[in-house]
Amino acid sequence: MTTRDPQATALARLAALFADETRAACLVALLDGRAWTASELARHAGVAASTLSEHLGRLVAGGLLAEERQGRHRYVRLADARIAQLVEDLAAQVAPGTSARPRNLRESSAGSAMARGRTCYDHLAGRLGIAITDALTAHGLLQQETGFALTDAGLAWFESAGIGLDRRGRRPLARACLDWTERRPHLAGVAGAALCRHALERGWCARIGSERAVKVTAAGERALFDLLGVEAAMLR
Repeated sequence: MTTRDPQATALARLAALFADETRAACLVALLDGRAWTASELARHAGVAASTLSEHLGRLVAGGLLAEERQGRHRYVRLADARIAQLVEDLAAQVAPGTSARPRNLRESSAGSAMARGRTCYDHLAGRLGIAITDALTAHGLLQQETGFALTDAGLAWFESAGIGLDRRGRRPLARACLDWTERRPHLAGVAGAALCRHALERGWCARIGSERAVKVTAAGERALFDLLGVEAAMLR
């Protein structure tokens, strides 16, 4: 009799949670870092509320989602940054050209906006995220040779820019996250999250509708040029 490997069994169970289009759609949507109601996710996934409730139950039980209740509303979000990284890393493995073609102008415009700039859980991605990562590297603030790491100059830059870095937890200060549209790594980790939060709070970036897409404002174009020399044309 063959003894099953407990780790293999657990891995198969985890993989099964991703192996459903409705559950995958929910996980990708929640990469915006916000909490969604069950009804919002049901509309997004195009399924009945009762159907989605069953899927959410499995995702919560499997540790991929965290659940919160406020009055009659049930909110869910990705359990933590580790789960967000797993979802984004899996999405990045999808080969270019395998996604369904946009069915109309609205879907095409939404896809273009996501590629231009978006949030990846709590940091910036798309061409925006890559442009910032490249600028940080070019200015000697971030090194990528042996994995992402802020240099001493980089730490000083964040401080001078008024972007606080919470270094108390176990989350890495800087981490490479493979961008699924650009096929190159952008900045994640504590530094990536702090930069994204700062950009949204200062009005450098604004969310587009209820999706993950963001656009750089005129104030953001000026700030990124002044701080990092990022040309506005690279952000459009």
